[in-house]
Amino acid sequence: MIALLANASRIIARWGLHDELWGFCGHAPELRLHDPLGNLLRVQPLPSPVFDAYTYAGHRARIHDVLLRHAVSLGIDIRMGQEVVDYWEDNENKTAGVLLRSGECLQADLVVAADGVKSHARKYVLASLLTIMGNHDRPHPSGYAIYRTWFDAKEQGVDTDPRTGFLCKDGDVLYAWTGKDVHFIAASFGGGKSISWLITHRDTDYVEGDLSVPGRIEDVLDIVKGWDPRCAAVISKAPSCVDWKLIVHDPLPSWVSRDGRVLLIGDAAHPSLPWVFLSTFIDRNSLDDSSTSMQGASQAIEDGVTLAVTLKMAGKDNIPLAARTWEAIRYERALKVQQMGETTRDKWHRVEIDDKSAGDLGLPIPEWVLAFDAEAHAYSVFDETARDIVENGYQLPSLRAGRIAA
Repeated sequence: MIALLANASRIIARWGLHDELWGFCGHAPELRLHDPLGNLLRVQPLPSPVFDAYTYAGHRARIHDVLLRHAVSLGIDIRMGQEVVDYWEDNENKTAGVLLRSGECLQADLVVAADGVKSHARKYVLASLLTIMGNHDRPHPSGYAIYRTWFDAKEQGVDTDPRTGFLCKDGDVLYAWTGKDVHFIAASFGGGKSISWLITHRDTDYVEGDLSVPGRIEDVLDIVKGWDPRCAAVISKAPSCVDWKLIVHDPLPSWVSRDGRVLLIGDAAHPSLPWVFLSTFIDRNSLDDSSTSMQGASQAIEDGVTLAVTLKMAGKDNIPLAARTWEAIRYERALKVQQMGETTRDKWHRVEIDDKSAGDLGLPIPEWVLAFDAEAHAYSVFDETARDIVENGYQLPSLRAGRIAA
């Protein structure tokens, strides 16, 4: 499952993709939150839209497919299975490029590296800046991991089993159980046709290799021993699951290479933790700055649309200025989102049996995150931001803000 929140969905809706995405995304009207024994703690309405935009939460492959086909329809040349092994830039000739595993070299005005949390391009960008600062790419364990899965409800007998039928009988639903250091979430999509569950739990192991590996259903069942029997019943329906280690990356001091022609975008630049799937939704009565993030995909969309604006405004002859203006516009906001507190998760993981303080278990997401229009903002601040860089020179954003990420 992946979710694009209002700050991203308002951009995507402008591309004319709302109807196609809305047709297969989840539409649960409320969250039903329980303690480990199944006592209902809170029923929270999930308004839609919020801040005049919808949330697109669904299977990531289907959402990716919609975006891919849209890009192809615009004439974008997309090549699958092409591994990039090196990056380069030549400021004198105003070019940059990538070297592929095949030996082919691709040249362009600008390289935008959207290569994810284990970004290879990040090493190039940081290496190009080593004369200014040291290597700040030091991932470390968050202390948590997630088991997650997605499967067809009918194929796995979810709809006909009296222990799990509640996920299918009333269309899309969203259920959660939370206890000490654990929360389990089960949701249905497509009118109850597909099931997604995830369980966040303590895990302090550091993984050097793949962060996402096949999980074991029996290990997941061990976590919910003694819990509401519905939890084990739902977990047991899954044919398989993924074990996803949650790794923390300290904020990078810059996302743009020394010559300004290779830049990092999305998770390659500012990976955020998907602590609580439910932060997709809003309790309008408890908006504050203490929520969890669930903003990785949405921040990448903000990155992309802002970069499009700065490239358009700066022009082809001013690519480094466009890249550095983009970074200056995006850095503080993305950093603030990346560092949003873990308050919601921590509150959930302190829940006691039949907890009477459940009224304090809202899922706040601050208005400054979801009501934001990245495209309009970029247009409004481009001239001033670019002028400052031209007149006063470029500074690493972390230095300009008076700090370097430690």
